[in-house]
Amino acid sequence: MNILIADNFPESHKTLLEQMGHVCTSSPALDADSLPGEIADHDVLIVRSTKVNADTLDAGQNLKLVIRAGAGTNTIDKQHASDKGIRVCNVPGANAIAVAELAMGLIIAIDRNIPSNVSDLKQQYWNKKKYSAARGLYGQKLGILGLGAIGMALADRAQAFGMEVYGVTRPNRSESARKRIADAGIKELNTFEQVATNCDIISLHLPATDDTRSMVNRGFLEQMKDGAILINTSRGELVDESALIEAMDNKGIRAGLDVYASEPGSAQCEFDCAIGRHPNVVGTHHIGASTTQAQTAVADGVIEVVKAFENGEILNCVNA
Repeated sequence: MNILIADNFPESHKTLLEQMGHVCTSSPALDADSLPGEIADHDVLIVRSTKVNADTLDAGQNLKLVIRAGAGTNTIDKQHASDKGIRVCNVPGANAIAVAELAMGLIIAIDRNIPSNVSDLKQQYWNKKKYSAARGLYGQKLGILGLGAIGMALADRAQAFGMEVYGVTRPNRSESARKRIADAGIKELNTFEQVATNCDIISLHLPATDDTRSMVNRGFLEQMKDGAILINTSRGELVDESALIEAMDNKGIRAGLDVYASEPGSAQCEFDCAIGRHPNVVGTHHIGASTTQAQTAVADGVIEVVKAFENGEILNCVNA
């Protein structure tokens, strides 16, 4: 098969695909606008953050499979792919530890004011009085909205810091999942709103769906404690950014954000982002899954999807 890799991908795994008999073209600089002109006669498209829109899917005359080298597939027009008989598959769970590590890092950075500490020191300004006012994490209540692989990995790390961890009860949760959550010492509340009211820190780990888009809205933020921390390493669409800015201005809410509502379609460009400039925000560049360990695990998963497809099987399909 002809495979187009439209994002960064380990050279070792590209070589593995070639050793399997595939012809691979690696073009990590492609973006949503340039991808349609390059898809040509490729059978398989592999992407990480590059957006795959209807124009690309229409231009891929031989395209049969789009693989998202990661979990979230909101950057791919899955419905249009289904209409054209193109399968979309992902690699869930492989980057869970990396995202959980970043979420924990953002929590620590906000609590101890690490970015401002560093910035002031580099500007030759000493302010031990200001930066000695950190609250500390021990005994703090962390609400995790989304107890999948990433949420569970974050719970492990938070409990190592002595934090109390809370989640939300789901009626359709399997018995095995309930047991796993209970065994992990996670306490369940009935609603998202109860988590907002009771917890000092809230971390989002949910996909962007009709039910979750803008779930962190004015009503949700009004129920959060003054000075509480919001972490979002999942999808920018989960947060009403204008409402969050108001809450940061009026309630002292602090936020650690790795994702934004309108992210660029390329890996390097100008990005004018009002929420990213807010003084209460510690922001990163959608790098949650971007560790060498995670990308190796994800690339292993991509190889498995390709092997399965060769054998007539569809692994981790999200648009069946």
